[in-house]
Formats: sequence, structure tokens, C-alpha cells
Amino acid sequence: MRELIRSNDAVLLSFAETLLRERGIGHFLADYNMSVVEGSLGVLARRLLVDEDRFEEARRLLCDAGLADELRPAKPA
Repeated sequence: MRELIRSNDAVLLSFAETLLRERGIGHFLADYNMSVVEGSLGVLARRLLVDEDRFEEARRLLCDAGLADELRPAKPA
């Protein structure tokens, strides 16, 4: 899996997850439990990961939805 977004913004992550789910792109929200444990300090961001084989498709989808500025830099696999 590859990281698409790293954020503390629950609304942003929920929106991105909804877009991915509707397109049938497998994804995983990592570090969710750690961010809950730390409370509202905002120190530990959650990471939205997608399946490697659909990474580019997921990036295009989120860019088309206006989330280009939220995406992590694409690094070669």
C-alpha cells in the first residue's frame, strides 16, 4: 500500500475515503487509533493508504475532486 494523504482533518479523510470506496479502490486509514489516544493535540496525523495497483487511479480521482494540494508527493514504488 502507498500513502496518499497524511492529515488530522477528519472531514478531509472521510471525503477521500468516500470517493475511493465509491470507485471500489481498496484503502486503509492508518494511525487512526494512535491519533485517538493522543487526544486533540493534533500531533499524530492519520495516513490514508491505497492499494499499489490502483495508486495512480486514486491520485487522479482525488485530484479531480479538488484535493490535489492534500496529496503526498508521489514517490516511485
